[in-house]
Amino acid sequence: MVKSHDVKLDTEYAEWIAEVKHRYRSAQVKATVKVNGEKLLFNWQMGRDLVQKKAEERWGAGVVEQVSLDLKREFPNEDGFSTSNLWYMKKWYLFYTNHASSEKLQRLIGELQSSINQERLKLQRPVGELMKQPVSENWNDTNNDFPIPFALVPWGQHIEIITRSESLEEALFYMQHVIEKGLSRTALVNCYKAHLFDHQGKIVNNFSTYLPKPQSHLVQEVLKENYDFGFATIDHEPFEERELEDALTSDVTNLLLEMGTGFAFMGRQREIIVGGRSRKIDLLFYHVRLRCYIACEIKVKPFEPEFTGKLNYYVSAVDELVKAPDDNPTIGLLICSDMDKTDVQWSFRGITTPMGVATYNNIRIKDVLPTQEQLKERMELLQKELRATKRLMKKATE
Repeated sequence: MVKSHDVKLDTEYAEWIAEVKHRYRSAQVKATVKVNGEKLLFNWQMGRDLVQKKAEERWGAGVVEQVSLDLKREFPNEDGFSTSNLWYMKKWYLFYTNHASSEKLQRLIGELQSSINQERLKLQRPVGELMKQPVSENWNDTNNDFPIPFALVPWGQHIEIITRSESLEEALFYMQHVIEKGLSRTALVNCYKAHLFDHQGKIVNNFSTYLPKPQSHLVQEVLKENYDFGFATIDHEPFEERELEDALTSDVTNLLLEMGTGFAFMGRQREIIVGGRSRKIDLLFYHVRLRCYIACEIKVKPFEPEFTGKLNYYVSAVDELVKAPDDNPTIGLLICSDMDKTDVQWSFRGITTPMGVATYNNIRIKDVLPTQEQLKERMELLQKELRATKRLMKKATE
């Protein structure tokens, strides 16, 4: 705190000035959200006008370029009036109005609005307040069909969502992620590349039984149903678990990229001592957002019920020996080559630790010399091709 002359500073002053600073920060956020919301409302209405007025049919194929020129001439210092941006406005409006009936769109928007976790937005409370009231006085007009949650997403992220999403459900899923997590445009693109929507909530697990609802929901978003280990290369097939671990941990950067955002690698074959005996966990991670350890076991064969018993033991050991008091409960993750979901679900009975079971694919095998049988087949095929070529040449000379 900067102190000027002739001022007596006490606790009451410090509390008051802290409150003033907080109010101003809130005003800044609210103003930013309001401006963003107003601009998005304009973009939505612009796209709607181009569609409903059938602008190209009425005024010709170059009408969008003409609108761009007119707006740039009138507002030379404003961005966002390029021809491509105007086309995006039309595409934005069409994406949501063409993908579903108005009743379905309203229902899904309502679900999105009610599911946004206000706890994650409490540091930006004006954003949460926006969910309860219109940004603009004009939003109450009967002619306005702009969904309020859309105002919480920057325009660049809206463009990525409508360009990359194949369904309304997928678009609203990523929109919710942007709202709740404050994803940048680059971070959003990375979520699409990781196929987050395809994998979300599909891992076989018991999280809803042994984790509180907010944590359970978040864990299911973080963990995948299947992991693409295409970055790992092994010399031969079949291979052992230790060889797969070697291949995965030799490229920790790609391993963490495949695991997902927030994973920190804590070690391979992490040793724990229980009753004087050494036990080793295949892979141990810590997840920053979940604020918990994740004990991961890798199996190079299909799921067997006894796998969950061993993983349960490791999760309990990490909770007792590694977890800090302010960490959340440790989670178990089993990744195997294949599984039967019913088999996995039955194996969870009687187990009280949170765990999930996933699969992996795309392990690369290095090129090796062909076997004797393969060489023989290739020689026979080559001989057939030579005989056929000779016959063709003979016919050509006759």
